[in-house]
Amino acid sequence: MNEKTAELRDIFIDVTDDDTITEKQEETRGSLTEDEREIRTKLRDAIERMNDQLAFETDLSTDTYETIVRGFYDGAGDTALADRVDRDRETVVQARHDLHLVRDRESDVAFDTDAFRRLRTEDHTDEEIADRLDVPESTVVTYRRVAEIEDKRRRVNSRYTDEFEELLTDADLREHTEDVAETGLDEATEGMETDVSM
Repeated sequence: MNEKTAELRDIFIDVTDDDTITEKQEETRGSLTEDEREIRTKLRDAIERMNDQLAFETDLSTDTYETIVRGFYDGAGDTALADRVDRDRETVVQARHDLHLVRDRESDVAFDTDAFRRLRTEDHTDEEIADRLDVPESTVVTYRRVAEIEDKRRRVNSRYTDEFEELLTDADLREHTEDVAETGLDEATEGMETDVSM
């Protein structure tokens, strides 16, 4: 987070007495003036370009991918997203991974990830890696998917996830700004008499 963004965040917390700006919002970059239509157009364009370049494994509509991206940044879980798009949870998880979106709990593992990557490059099986790291094989299988997503994301310099974050965290901050402005104006004008003669 740059210095200007940090200052803006602190102002919001002071004014609203509410610490609702999330970590994702703290990383906000870009314009705060785009309307929702522009954001939607840019978001869908990024999703379609990503699919063209990387070929998603799931065959969902752009509308569905958009709902998944927005839900992810809103903090919705995979089960809730599955309900929103009327798909099974596993399809939603795969679609989220197609979009290079990884949850903290997927990447927060209790073993040496450098050792895991070394063993993976040495072509060890999941069972062998699990034995070496003293973890269940299912943990290795899950983290292998995460490592593959991180590799794919690095190959495109996190271009698409950066676009998602910029568009959607800006939108959240802009909405918060509008709420604060309205609340502040209400408080500032409370009790004022208006005497306008025509």
